[in-house]
Amino acid sequence: MASRIDLEIPAEGATLAAHLYVPEGATGPLPAITMAIGFAGTKEIFLPEFAKAFTDAGFVVIAHDHRNFGASTGTPRFDVNPWQQIADWRRVISVLEARPEVDASRIGLWGTSYAGGHAIVLGATDRRLKAVVANCPFVDGRQDYVRRISPENYAALEEKYNEDERNQARGVSPQLVAVAEADPAAEALWHSAEIAAVYKAEGPDGTAGDNLVTLRSGRMISTYDPGSFIARVSPTPLLMVAGTHDTMTPTDTQLAAYENALEPKRLRLLPGGGHFDPYIAQFDLASGEAVEWFTQHLS
Repeated sequence: MASRIDLEIPAEGATLAAHLYVPEGATGPLPAITMAIGFAGTKEIFLPEFAKAFTDAGFVVIAHDHRNFGASTGTPRFDVNPWQQIADWRRVISVLEARPEVDASRIGLWGTSYAGGHAIVLGATDRRLKAVVANCPFVDGRQDYVRRISPENYAALEEKYNEDERNQARGVSPQLVAVAEADPAAEALWHSAEIAAVYKAEGPDGTAGDNLVTLRSGRMISTYDPGSFIARVSPTPLLMVAGTHDTMTPTDTQLAAYENALEPKRLRLLPGGGHFDPYIAQFDLASGEAVEWFTQHLS
């Protein structure tokens, strides 16, 4: 069991909402793990189950909402800027290391999907972190773009991005689109029934997910290349957990990035696993590997 403390973390231009989980009956400063969900998700999606696995193993855990999503503030709403999310995450780490429950010399980071890419960047650039887990990480924005968008649609999509930029220069708010829809004719970043179901799922309050994101977030995806940082994570220990059949953050791009990582590193492949299997069908494997990694390097 763990107790939960709700935090509000000041960041530049926003307040980040976070849940701090502390193992029940814990004494003395403990090792800690900082967590975040991918892309346009919130801390209530999948993270509580991982947080429980980590607190059961004796870790303090903090999970936060990215700015513009969930209970965090910030404008424009539903905007995903990877570099802003990384800067905000550094602030979360600073707050975490100042907590009396936490041993600041033993902090690890767990990020998944888009935030798995952030985990690689932060692991490479923030030596306060003593262990990193990148769960089904996003690693290559260019590959995402060329696989997600049909070549015949490139020119039209680029013009949409440009017109949205021109409108913002005129004072218009950034255009919103769906994160995912099953209908291939719908305006959305992804066209997938599986992905749409996740972003439309009911939250803890019983309301459906927003399933919204700014159009310009799609352009930022295409220019974000966290895999280029992976060789710099060393000497911080890096665990990558990947499904063998991931099509959202394609398995082959994850494996290619892993080959460029330096020791100490470990790869855990989930046989037959798609993008969401580490959270659901193969949760025990994915969480168990992470617990073992953090126990080895933070205890």
